[in-house]
Amino acid sequence: MADVKTQDFFSASEISIQDPVLRQALIKVGTGFDAARLESIEDVTSATWESWREEARQIKVHTLDHLDYYLDLLEQNVTRAGGQVHFAADAAQANAIVAAIAKSGGVKIVTKGKSMVSEELSLNPVLEAMGVEVFETDLGEYIIQLAGETPSHLVAPALHKTKEQVAQLFSDKLGLPLLESIEDMAKAAREILREKFLTAEMGISGANFLVAETGTLVIITNEGNGRMCTSAPRIHVGITGMEKVIPSLQDLAVFLRLLPRSATGQRITSYVTMVTGPRRETDEDGPEEFHLVIVDNGRSKMLADPDLREALYCIRCGACLNICPVYKKVGGHAYGWVYPGPIGAVVSPSLVGLKQAKDLPQASSLCGACREVCPVKINIPRMLLHLRNTLAESPDPKENAAGDGERLVARGYAWLMSSPALLSLAHRVARSLQRPLLMLPFSPLTRSRTRRGAIGRVRLPLLSRWTRSKDIPLLPPRTFHEIWKKELSQTSKGDS
Repeated sequence: MADVKTQDFFSASEISIQDPVLRQALIKVGTGFDAARLESIEDVTSATWESWREEARQIKVHTLDHLDYYLDLLEQNVTRAGGQVHFAADAAQANAIVAAIAKSGGVKIVTKGKSMVSEELSLNPVLEAMGVEVFETDLGEYIIQLAGETPSHLVAPALHKTKEQVAQLFSDKLGLPLLESIEDMAKAAREILREKFLTAEMGISGANFLVAETGTLVIITNEGNGRMCTSAPRIHVGITGMEKVIPSLQDLAVFLRLLPRSATGQRITSYVTMVTGPRRETDEDGPEEFHLVIVDNGRSKMLADPDLREALYCIRCGACLNICPVYKKVGGHAYGWVYPGPIGAVVSPSLVGLKQAKDLPQASSLCGACREVCPVKINIPRMLLHLRNTLAESPDPKENAAGDGERLVARGYAWLMSSPALLSLAHRVARSLQRPLLMLPFSPLTRSRTRRGAIGRVRLPLLSRWTRSKDIPLLPPRTFHEIWKKELSQTSKGDS
């Protein structure tokens, strides 16, 4: 699979927060994509939008409840149309399948449409190790391929780069003069990639949806590169997760209303490409071979878990990233794997291992905005809480990441909170201990901040990490119990 760096979330986040260029790029996420989403919803009315969301959710619920049936139906119809279906249990098997197809077809050049699953599997290095040249053809993916980076957003993979950075990259990697306009850069990339489209023996695409009743692969794009990848080369390989299947073309119509509006605010994308098998005798173009690789790679485990199954409803629109206060501060690369943002904080731990990605479920304020904007109503906060609970309470050592110190603190806290007398004593002791902090010579605390009721940065063990980024509220002179006994209880009796 792709390099997993989820364990570096905190250190990567600190670096990202200090990047002014990234700051400006992420501001545009909310003012651009999310604003366009809201405008598109207003066009159809909120009531209509909610009815579409509920219908889409029910389609996903039904499909995953009967996933074996619909995968079997999909295989039958792809085969009937002349294609071949391959099921891959994990990344190694999926890569081996694609590599075998490339080898048997004498493939030397591959053009790829945008595919998050191929990023998940780290497919490109496998093909390149065979001597196959691989060219990403989505402009954003092409940019990050040249830069040797991974996507930072589900919809806009090169979101983190400015046009000046892209111009310099094209100059360094492609030998082009420094271009000033985005239009000129897009034109230059188009001219370079057009030659690859015409000479590639294999095209690889992802899939937004797989329609079981017809055996159809559906991709939604704005650049037209996806259509070139699926029709120009003599071999087309579609590679996607097993959760992308839906029952019928009628169901597809529902998702075509939701996905573009949620992702970019468009009523419909520039291209909706539907591929059903290889070229027929009466077709003017199209591939001679069509292969569909359906990947599990941990999805069965999620499907079997009633607390996490809901994450498989995701249609990869990116709306939850665009609204998330954490993503808008740290960007996508800080998450350390292919899937960033709120949905990535659920999916990544499930696919790479919860212990290895233990910090991602904590990367949320639990504000619920991601749930509100999700076009299929995925309750991401609930799943994040479930993962947090698993990290703390699971008897499985592969999942439980709580150290002995954390367990001791939790037990001590529970013991303290269960005794009013001990809690009152602890309050008095803590009030006494906080006084010296107000007089420490190295503390930047001022009288105005003291009156505001907070302790500033303190360079003491345990406290230094917390106060580096936030203040500690001062404990009040009296507890609620004391206030209640002396004042509120008498008021309550008088009112009655």
